[in-house]
Amino acid sequence: MKLVRTDSNNPAFRDLTRKLDAELHARYGRQQAQYDRHNVVDLVKTVIGYIDEMPIACGCLKLIASQTVELKRMYVDQKHRKKGYAVSLLQALEAWCIELGINTMILETGKGQPEAIGLYQKCGFAITENFGPYIGNTNSVCMQKQLTSSTTTEIEK
Repeated sequence: MKLVRTDSNNPAFRDLTRKLDAELHARYGRQQAQYDRHNVVDLVKTVIGYIDEMPIACGCLKLIASQTVELKRMYVDQKHRKKGYAVSLLQALEAWCIELGINTMILETGKGQPEAIGLYQKCGFAITENFGPYIGNTNSVCMQKQLTSSTTTEIEK
């Protein structure tokens, strides 16, 4: 997978997040509406994964504090799952954070996404108390990871 740094205005990112939104709405139904307003991302650092010039994965970083980002809009197209692409994408995003001097990554996912929770735990994230707009939401699972070393993922700049 070729990984490209861009921003959230990239048309490939917009297409991938439309697929993500459709999947989340299918999974959570009306309950997803409460999350949609938190999924709006404007001009954030974004990584897109390509296979044979076809965009198949994305994720982005929303700055929360000077050394903390929230991982947002992490997605791998269904046809390309279980091939290690999500791990590579996450490593690329973490490496970018480290380059920027960011040492903490936080995220929110839902209890209805056990595969996402498993992925993040496998990659060193720990479940933490819900933060920000997710405080008190019993469907949300918030996680955090301290970033201490870079990865060797190749990224086209």
